[in-house]
Amino acid sequence: MPGAIGDVASEVATVIRVDNPMLDLRLVSLGDGGGDLTKEFSGLSAERPPNAVCAIVVPLITGPHPRVMRTIKDAVTQSETNVMITDPLGPHPLLAEALHIRLSEMGLARADRVRLFNVTSPVDGIIVVTAGGDGAARAAEATGILLAARLTLPVVPAAIDGVPSVNDAAERLRKIGASRLAVVPYVIGPEADHERIRVAADTIGAGCASPLGAHEAVSRLVSFRYGSALAGTHDDEGY
Repeated sequence: MPGAIGDVASEVATVIRVDNPMLDLRLVSLGDGGGDLTKEFSGLSAERPPNAVCAIVVPLITGPHPRVMRTIKDAVTQSETNVMITDPLGPHPLLAEALHIRLSEMGLARADRVRLFNVTSPVDGIIVVTAGGDGAARAAEATGILLAARLTLPVVPAAIDGVPSVNDAAERLRKIGASRLAVVPYVIGPEADHERIRVAADTIGAGCASPLGAHEAVSRLVSFRYGSALAGTHDDEGY
C-alpha cells in the first residue's frame, strides 16, 4: 500500500480477515521506498518451495499509479522472488456505487437514485479526482461513466497530480452549463493527500466528499482481485 499504514488500511484488512480467516494477509507500507516489501518477499520466499509463487500483491489503489507499481516491481526484482501483482481495484461498478454513497453522505447527491429520481439534485456536475497522474485520470473515466449513469449528471475525471486538473475539469463542466459542482476523491486514502483535494475543491467553489476509505466495496474488490489471481496460479500449476 502507498504511504504509511493507517486506520483505513488496517480497517480494510480487518474486514478481509473476518471474511477470510484462513488467509495470510499482510499489510506492507511503501512509505520507505519499498524496503519493507523487499524484506517481506524474501522472508516469504524462504518459506515456499523453489520457483513457487510466494505472494500475491493487491495494490491498494483504484487505478494506474506509476510510482506505486514501480516500487512494487523493484521490490520483486531486488528480492528475486516469484510474486504476482494484481491490477488496481478499479474501474468497477462497486466503486461507482461507493462514490455515490460518499457524495450522498455530504449532501452532494441524492441518496436513492430510484426512489428520489424526481428530486432536484443538489449539484449539476461532478468531478472525480484521482491520484497517479494523467494515466490515472484517463482510467477514471470508466468509473465516472458508471457514476454519471447512477446520478444522471455529467461526471468528468481529474488528477490531483496531473492533467486534467481539478480546475480543468471545472471549466469543462461550466462550458456545458453546470454551475453547482462537487468533487469526490477516487482514492482510498494513503495514496493521496485529502487536504490537497479539499483545497482544490474550495478553489473552484465546489463541495467535497470524503475519500473511499474503508468502504466495503474496497474490501470486496481486494478479495476479488486476490481470488482471481489465486485461481490463475492454480491453473498454472496444474491444480
